[in-house]
Amino acid sequence: MVMISRPVVAVLALVVLSGVARAQEVDCSDPQNQMEINICADQDWQDQDARLNDEYQSAMDRAEEFDAGGYSDDSAVAALKTAQRAWIPFRDGNCAAEAFAMKGGSGESMIYFGCMAAMTATRADELAAWMSY
Repeated sequence: MVMISRPVVAVLALVVLSGVARAQEVDCSDPQNQMEINICADQDWQDQDARLNDEYQSAMDRAEEFDAGGYSDDSAVAALKTAQRAWIPFRDGNCAAEAFAMKGGSGESMIYFGCMAAMTATRADELAAWMSY
């Protein structure tokens, strides 16, 4: 028989309970407690991340058009990839630093995911604007 320590049981219980909470439908137009606020902040970030991926793909398509036009010896695709690859760790680090305002507290996730959503939305807007050139 395998013995499981009390701390491990507590962690497992939290994992199960958080899964149950996520499985329940949360009304993000009116979250009722910190857990729901955190879930909604995460969902907002996921939504913005999906939007960013769509905008990035459109921008990459546009960059390929620039490259096909032969306007320059430089590559728009390579420049866009470099920019995006630099931006992602900047966003992640910036939001991790911002979340230290509530480190260890119940609102830490809200701060982190809120930052991730806001920065991701801004980047998606930048890519969308770039498409108009």
